[in-house]
Amino acid sequence: MSEHVAVVDLGYGDAGKGTVVDALCSASTVRAVLRFNGGAQAAHNVVTEDGRQHTFAQFGSGTLRGVPTHLTRFVVVDPLALAAEAAALGNPFDLLTVDGDALLATPWHRAANQRREISRGAGRHGSCGMGVGETMAYALSHDNAPRVGDTLSRTALRARLAAVESDLGPAGVPLDDVVDAFLAFGRTVSIVSGHEPKLLREGPCVFEGAQGVLLDEWRGWHPHTTWSTTTFDNVAALTGSFRRLGVVRTYTTRHGAGPFVTEDPALDLPEGHNATGEWQGAFRVGHFDAVAHRYAAEVAGGVDELAVTHLDVPDRCPELRICESYTVDGEPWTRIEPGPARDLDYQAELTARLNRAEPDILRRPDDWAGAIEDLLSAPVTVESYGPSAADKKLVNGNY
Repeated sequence: MSEHVAVVDLGYGDAGKGTVVDALCSASTVRAVLRFNGGAQAAHNVVTEDGRQHTFAQFGSGTLRGVPTHLTRFVVVDPLALAAEAAALGNPFDLLTVDGDALLATPWHRAANQRREISRGAGRHGSCGMGVGETMAYALSHDNAPRVGDTLSRTALRARLAAVESDLGPAGVPLDDVVDAFLAFGRTVSIVSGHEPKLLREGPCVFEGAQGVLLDEWRGWHPHTTWSTTTFDNVAALTGSFRRLGVVRTYTTRHGAGPFVTEDPALDLPEGHNATGEWQGAFRVGHFDAVAHRYAAEVAGGVDELAVTHLDVPDRCPELRICESYTVDGEPWTRIEPGPARDLDYQAELTARLNRAEPDILRRPDDWAGAIEDLLSAPVTVESYGPSAADKKLVNGNY
């Protein structure tokens, strides 16, 4: 691998970004994995050839290969969740650097997030209940929102955490206990500033995204979205040159509420690592949604190549199809028209229309990777037939 690669999910998440990042790290010399959005709500499953398994949240999915992780300023860092993840991995803090300007998620953000979602009743937006969105929202209206760099100073940290507690309400934990835990985090991790140029000069890096483009804060089906930029935009802010790798499954999935035009509960597609969650809601499956994935590729700024995962599934599920168009209010749709940038009214109207959409043309291809390549107008360079890197086929020799 001679170029930087950014890995982005072109669906609703859960397409297999972690296993793709792990495969890239196993096939090439990678300087570091850079996380560029999201936070502790990520769940990227990796299984190595020798049977080790971990669901990555804040550490990069190359960690089991010894590849360092850098959390950029775009990541919402949860020190408590990170400590638990590190313990499960054997505390590989020597492989971790964190940008001091990254926001800190606290127990008060998490509690406020959960209270807000409960208050919506049957109209829940969908949430992981980890407080990432609440952290982002708080920072938009508070200049003193706590950041990773604050964990180097007890005085600054306590003042900022006390303000969060006062503004957001109780979380059932003593303030000073959280202060002590966050200070321990600050002593343990390597906190840096402007670290990305150094890493990028030293060798090819993999940028690992979280969630999916159809959940993007500005381009997803509002309000069933994440408070995170899930496109390539954050990567473009960090480097001017990289390959854009979009990840899709052979079938489309999503967690919880929101439009899902090709959903088909009758499909026999059991999921080992995904289930109904208290906050996310049900794990839903459906036919491959070429219309939605084309939209995701377009609003993400295009993709240079594709990774297609779960290519072993169509043989086990003969009912599985590809959806090439919708019928919406009596009209055929082969393309979802993107709206103006950052226009949530447009996205909400799009959500309403997609809730009325029905899948139109459904077909079953002989060659799934080839069909997806044609429908999304990008070459498939990574084919995945199982959970480990040994189950991947890297097609074009770039890796």
